[in-house]
Amino acid sequence: MRRSGEHERGSRAGERGLPLSTGLPEDGDLRERRRALRAWWLSATLAAGWPFPGDWSCSGVDQVCDALLGRGELFDALTELGQQRARAGIGLDETLNDLAALYEVLGSEGEGVVPARGDCSELPAEPLRTVAVSWADVTAGRSASREVVDALTGLTTGAYLRMRLYEVYRETAGAGQGDRQGWDHYALLVVTLCPTEGTDRWTHLMGVVLASDVLRTEFDAGETVSLLRESTPVVLVRQRKGLAERRLRAERTIAERLRSDPELARVCAPGEGPRLRWLRLPAEYAQACALIDSLC
Repeated sequence: MRRSGEHERGSRAGERGLPLSTGLPEDGDLRERRRALRAWWLSATLAAGWPFPGDWSCSGVDQVCDALLGRGELFDALTELGQQRARAGIGLDETLNDLAALYEVLGSEGEGVVPARGDCSELPAEPLRTVAVSWADVTAGRSASREVVDALTGLTTGAYLRMRLYEVYRETAGAGQGDRQGWDHYALLVVTLCPTEGTDRWTHLMGVVLASDVLRTEFDAGETVSLLRESTPVVLVRQRKGLAERRLRAERTIAERLRSDPELARVCAPGEGPRLRWLRLPAEYAQACALIDSLC
């Protein structure tokens, strides 16, 4: 590749393993030079098997081209490109093969399109990592958002509860308050339904949905209300004045609403009612996770 590293931007790029030159002439209108680089890149990536011709063009492509022409930071441009590819639903393999096609163009010394292989194994580590990590960040964010809330009950998932517990233990580590540790100011309220023998799964689930709705209404002051598996709603609460009354009120409301529906009344056996058990948190986060596992 032709070296033109006298400029500061070229030096920074070289340290990162990024291309030092586009192979394009230094003179000429920026828009025309960008157009030429885009055309070479597109031709190379199509030759390498890019499967989405209509979806290749995006603002991230323009940002990468401009950065290579000295207008902008290449690291930021590659980050944006990776994010946009992920948002468009384009896979990581296609994204990196597209980047490899660009590098083959850059290595052609301005001679136009080279026979593109789309071989990302020859990409320098830094641009490959930049695009891959930015792509993965978007994908991971989407996965997390799908898994935070249970679709049936609207409660947060057990995975989210574990994350909240981790935050609680980090926040309160070593922060004693009087003769009590910080984590000792929290507790778990666990809903237990005692269905009659022969209650079908769907009826039981509807009872859980009803109980979940009551919990969301009663514990709406920053508490974490989650569902473990499909049948155990729990609430992570801070122990404070009035909590015992709220707990009893929620328990009574769940029982009344279950009894008001002849079908759902079977969710609790005769003489039995829903219970909100009070469980103190153990001293260690790992023990708290074990406690949650035992409730599933």
